[in-house]
Amino acid sequence: MAADDSVMRSLYLSAYNWVVFIGWVQVFCYMTLELLVNGHEGVYAAIERPLLFAQTAAIMEILCSILVSSTLPQITGRLFITWGILWSFPETHSHILVTSLIISWSITEVIRYSFFGMQESFGFTPSWFVWLRYSTFIICYPVGMVSEVVLIYIAFPFMKASGKYCFRMSNKWNFSFNYFYFSALLMALYVPAFPHLLLYMVAQRKKALSKEKTT
Repeated sequence: MAADDSVMRSLYLSAYNWVVFIGWVQVFCYMTLELLVNGHEGVYAAIERPLLFAQTAAIMEILCSILVSSTLPQITGRLFITWGILWSFPETHSHILVTSLIISWSITEVIRYSFFGMQESFGFTPSWFVWLRYSTFIICYPVGMVSEVVLIYIAFPFMKASGKYCFRMSNKWNFSFNYFYFSALLMALYVPAFPHLLLYMVAQRKKALSKEKTT
């Protein structure tokens, strides 16, 4: 029974990683074509559907407990940017930072999901791919993080003007919620989260590459 569960888990993870990999490949390809043809203003419109699918699919990693707790803030932050900023405030779509965000996300995730897909499907990954998996964050992570923070800031005026997602007293639940202050709080959390996640990924890189040298 345990062996059957292990096989089923491996099949599920293999399928999951390859499906999401395809989603991020679509994001990257649609973005590249849009940049070449029309420029950065139309990037979000070109990649919206595959982006919503690929990024939201990360919820399954949490539900299935295949994601280490140290990366949960990263998943939460990306879901907030995907749905709470980009999808909720179309005024941000034409900004060039959307392009830098999608470039950093898609490169990272295409590599990550294909890396885990190869591990689950074939039981190994080439050494050069291990290096790629644990090195691209050095550039992509800071670029993505800065893009996320600035896009939240850019959305602030539209949050205030629209009052979207705000609940004001009085109501039958006797509850109030201000989306602007909530977003400002999340943006502030990037300050302690950035060095924590960066140091975690540096440690993971050192561990993975040193292990690769001994095999």
